[in-house]
Amino acid sequence: MIRNVLVLGGSGFVGRSVCERLVERNGGGGGRITVPSRRPQRAGHLRTLPTVDLVTGSLHDEASLGRLIRDHDAVINLVAILHGSEAEFQRVHVELPQRLARLAADYGVQRLVHVSALGVNTHNPAEAPSRYLRSKSEGELALRRGFASCTVLRPSVIFGEHDRFTNLFAALQRVAPFMPLAGADATFQPVWVEDVARAVVQSLDDDRAVGQTIECAGPQVLTLAELVRLCGRWAGCERAVLPLPGPVARLQALAMELAPGPTLMSRDNLDSMRVPNVATGKLPGLERLDIVPTALEAIAPTYLAHRNGPARFNAWRAGARR
Repeated sequence: MIRNVLVLGGSGFVGRSVCERLVERNGGGGGRITVPSRRPQRAGHLRTLPTVDLVTGSLHDEASLGRLIRDHDAVINLVAILHGSEAEFQRVHVELPQRLARLAADYGVQRLVHVSALGVNTHNPAEAPSRYLRSKSEGELALRRGFASCTVLRPSVIFGEHDRFTNLFAALQRVAPFMPLAGADATFQPVWVEDVARAVVQSLDDDRAVGQTIECAGPQVLTLAELVRLCGRWAGCERAVLPLPGPVARLQALAMELAPGPTLMSRDNLDSMRVPNVATGKLPGLERLDIVPTALEAIAPTYLAHRNGPARFNAWRAGARR
């Protein structure tokens, strides 16, 4: 049985749930879960989990990554960025998976699970409309070339109590009289973070996941405008949504790129939204792993009603700057 698991990106939003699921899976019966981080002190939410070992390490240095991988049976890669330059997307989404696949093969890793994204085009990455999707596509190809038995999970937008998607739109509506919205017609199929975490962990043990690309999507397809309205409604502060036409939307995105603090929207995000963020139905879904997707309305109303307000929004901005 796979016992020792390396979780890259384990201190983030999805990583938190994955590590909790891994601890449950191990049941205190041995095994080690290693989470490397540049700043382990910021991952306090993982320190209380038994068998989780927070270490300092660089994922972009060959020798450092090799030392992390060599004593583990499986590797989970959750590392991704939403904003950045061409070079930054290449470094995180292409070069890291390429290096990871090579080292995992060299050190005899049994399972490699990689979280990608819906909308990826591995047939012709150059046709993808954004740096994000092009680099994600190239990264998947690099991973398959170096470690053909890897499992690739492609989620839609992921929601959950600690997300920066539904919580952000709820918090914005607390402080704004209306919502000017770029990409209002873009479509998504929101998937619960716990369903994604279950898929990641089950992929370690289920032979049906070996070498597969699995689409992780919820049961509903919603436009961005519909999602924003629902977030406001469940937080008790629904505002009117004002869809922005293309040129104005790009001006808004540019302004957000240039604004101080964390980037809330970029022109590259808008380009990504030209591709529906929904399951194609041509690949296996969560049912391949015996997971019934959880609906947004079954989870989001509870946490949105309690977690949002002006103070919450300001705290989010302060935290994202660090």
